[in-house]
Amino acid sequence: QVRLVESGGGSVQRGGSQRLSCVASGLPTTPPCMAWFRQAPGQKRGVVATIDNDGTTTYAPSVKGRFTISRDRTKDALYLQMDNLGPGDTALYYCAADVATGGRNCWTSATSVEYRWDFWGQGTQVTVSS
Repeated sequence: QVRLVESGGGSVQRGGSQRLSCVASGLPTTPPCMAWFRQAPGQKRGVVATIDNDGTTTYAPSVKGRFTISRDRTKDALYLQMDNLGPGDTALYYCAADVATGGRNCWTSATSVEYRWDFWGQGTQVTVSS
């Protein structure tokens, strides 16, 4: 079975930094798309950043230049480095993986309202305060 376990969430002051981690296990051998999603109170879940199998990364405009998504294949881990955090970044952050796309054009599938990614973590809360 597939397991995605996030960690690294917590409280941070405005302007601070935080690093989220996601450890994956049991993923199919098919090259996966990996991504971080988030859901703020009263809002729908949306994609934060995606990383394709070839390493291509794409970011939501709201986090561009502040967040960095990366992966370590040797550890089956996904990371999200978050810098210059603001109150708008307060949300429940989810690690997700999908294999149907073959690890290509992951942003397209992540932003599709008609497509649901295959595997999800339980989420980790990030709260930004002043």
